[in-house]
Amino acid sequence: MKLLYLFSFFCFISHIDAIAQNIHKNRVVILTDIEADPDDTQSLIRLLLYSNQIDIKGIVATTSCWQRSNVAPESIERVINNYDKVQGNLLKHESGYPTGEKLMSLIKKGLPIYGMKGVGEGMDSEGSEWIIKILEEKDDRPLWVSVWGGANTLAQSLDKIRKTKSKKEAKRLISKLRVYAISDQDDSGIWIRNNFPALFYIVTPGDFYAEATWTGVNTFVKGIDNSKISNSWMAENIQQAHGPLGAMYPDVAYGVEGDTPAFLSLIPNGLNESEHPDWGSWGGRYSLYKPAFSKAKEGKSIVEIAPETRAIWTNTNDLYIPAVSKDYGRAKVPDTVSFNDNKVTLWRWRDDFQNDFAARMDWCFMNYEEANHPPVPVLSHSDRLTVKSGKLISMDALNSTDPDGDNLSYWWFYYAEESTYKKEIVLDAQNIHLLKFGAPKVDKKETLHFILKVSDKGSPSLSRYKRVIVDVIP
Repeated sequence: MKLLYLFSFFCFISHIDAIAQNIHKNRVVILTDIEADPDDTQSLIRLLLYSNQIDIKGIVATTSCWQRSNVAPESIERVINNYDKVQGNLLKHESGYPTGEKLMSLIKKGLPIYGMKGVGEGMDSEGSEWIIKILEEKDDRPLWVSVWGGANTLAQSLDKIRKTKSKKEAKRLISKLRVYAISDQDDSGIWIRNNFPALFYIVTPGDFYAEATWTGVNTFVKGIDNSKISNSWMAENIQQAHGPLGAMYPDVAYGVEGDTPAFLSLIPNGLNESEHPDWGSWGGRYSLYKPAFSKAKEGKSIVEIAPETRAIWTNTNDLYIPAVSKDYGRAKVPDTVSFNDNKVTLWRWRDDFQNDFAARMDWCFMNYEEANHPPVPVLSHSDRLTVKSGKLISMDALNSTDPDGDNLSYWWFYYAEESTYKKEIVLDAQNIHLLKFGAPKVDKKETLHFILKVSDKGSPSLSRYKRVIVDVIP
């Protein structure tokens, strides 16, 4: 019996180690105006639950238009102190969770100065110097800067790089940066984009939140079930009886987790491809273009706004038809309603990432056998296929598994907005592991994106994905 126990324990440890080792970890530095709004604390709690899958390189307390003259690193410390209390239990579910001590060492301060007043000669800060230090490390991975408040700490880093490095070295360092900003919360965002035209930058410019893709995280959408952003759902699944992190998760003041989209796309779930914002992810989908500037907005913004001078990654639309469950017959079918706007690109995944968050909150206090863990989609073929025009396409995920032995559901769909072929592709039964259909007839090469979503029937139900890219040639 003892040998059997040891063997089972070894298999379990090998399983969770394999999960951690097979993950490509995105590097990220967080800029947060924590205490300007409770949502920064909410987002930081969620981020730490993925700290074994995202390589957090720094958490910098900054200012914003909502908090102009102070920074609050002590509030970051409070969250990490409570994370440290559950880190050991999280390790029962997946390996790689950093210690609280390690995360504490990553807390840095930006200047308690608003916007561009804090950029220039003599304006270096602990935070701006830290960004440069991380950029200079011998690591080929891009460095994401997740901007939850003002961006002037990053602006100071860029200003110093431009003034103190050779043109070649400055270009090399800046080419490693990736920015996802939650709108513009000071006047440094537009300055950065105008002065560093090669910098990879995702943003809905200005502070016009009603237009922003990221607001899909908490937008109430008519015609769908919005319960997973409700206060009652948060209380039951996150805040109450879920350990010290849940106990400190604050109630909503303005909008729940408005900063979370700035790192959702970095979570390795089979769908997210952070280098391809146009492919769509939990953090939304974006197109690269120079957005039009409306002078009607002038006078309405509390941050300085101006026309964009170059292309940025910004709002784009999805046409989305939800899948709905049925009690009889085919278990899941396309709905009879559809949605088409930029926020859809994010909220279409909302139930999935909320369930994922809830499961990880369970990990804070449950044993492995008590909690749910995500399924593992497995294709029986490559995720990049080539077929001739009009020929049969066959895709199969029969070998998908679930670590808890849960029953699995499948859902395949064609993501036209990510594809070069924009016409409808009719799929029959989309809720089975084997999908067969005829390739469209083409007279030039077309690239098609198909997404497989595999969901378990555990509680809460968890989903992972596979993306299959098909080149159809004449």
